[in-house]
Amino acid sequence: MACGSTSKKTMSDALHGVVVCHGDLAAALVSAVERISGVSDALTPVSNTDCDRLRLEDRITGAVADRPAIVFVDLPMGSCLMAAVRRVRSLPDVRLVTGVNLAMLVDFVFHREASPAEAADRAASTGTTAIRTPS
Repeated sequence: MACGSTSKKTMSDALHGVVVCHGDLAAALVSAVERISGVSDALTPVSNTDCDRLRLEDRITGAVADRPAIVFVDLPMGSCLMAAVRRVRSLPDVRLVTGVNLAMLVDFVFHREASPAEAADRAASTGTTAIRTPS
């Protein structure tokens, strides 16, 4: 949208989510979100399986694809985060969220109209709130 525009975003303008995890976790999370929500075009899984740092960075860059996005990473350290930080830290419309969980992803797919900063804050808050010790 142009600066100062008041028109509403279309689905093609909606934020995209990129889920970056070790092993098969990203694909499993994306599959679960799609089954729960019925939304199938909001998230792209990226795995670090069978790749070095540069290949993982390329996978992340390809999944972001020059569009506004939130990159969800499994751990707040390690290869997935380092690769994501190296590739997206300079992109103004991309934010990182670590500690991805199912609750934050389900919420994200229904609130993709927010700015990247707002969506990242909401995801972190939703994910944190979902962590409980049942009594």
